[in-house]
Amino acid sequence: MSADTPKLLIVLRHAKSAWPDVPDHDRPLADRGRRDAPEAGRWLNRANRRPDRVICSTARRARETWSLAAAELDSPPPVDHDKRVYAADYPDLLRVLAETPDEVTTLALVGHEPGVRELTLYLTGAAIGDARTGVDAKFPTSALAVLAVPGPWSDLQPESALLTDFVIPRG
Repeated sequence: MSADTPKLLIVLRHAKSAWPDVPDHDRPLADRGRRDAPEAGRWLNRANRRPDRVICSTARRARETWSLAAAELDSPPPVDHDKRVYAADYPDLLRVLAETPDEVTTLALVGHEPGVRELTLYLTGAAIGDARTGVDAKFPTSALAVLAVPGPWSDLQPESALLTDFVIPRG
């Protein structure tokens, strides 16, 4: 891949979680989340959007989401579980993404609201509720945004990415 070829950033919000009496970080997926997460992996396969590497929140619901999605991929990529992704806002997420080696051409980030929505809007310049993008005031559970990103991961800039796909897989 040349320096001029865009990289792909896949932003995935965790699937629907349950609300048992446990700390937020330890919340598991709900039944619906366990149905939707594999569909996210199937969509990635069908759309030929399989990541080379994944950065995933350490929250249980995010780890379970990626585990179920990855099981649907032909060849699951390496995963970095990063505690900084949990409860991160978009500047925090940008710092995490900036550490990605440039050899990674397709990167998936599995995280939480509102950080995943903020990051997507920051990088694409899309307006909240913009019907042309599908990115609404809320980034639904299991939603995937695929962004074409020019240049190195360490140089992500506002409004520099192009939103190529926005889907909400449901199982």
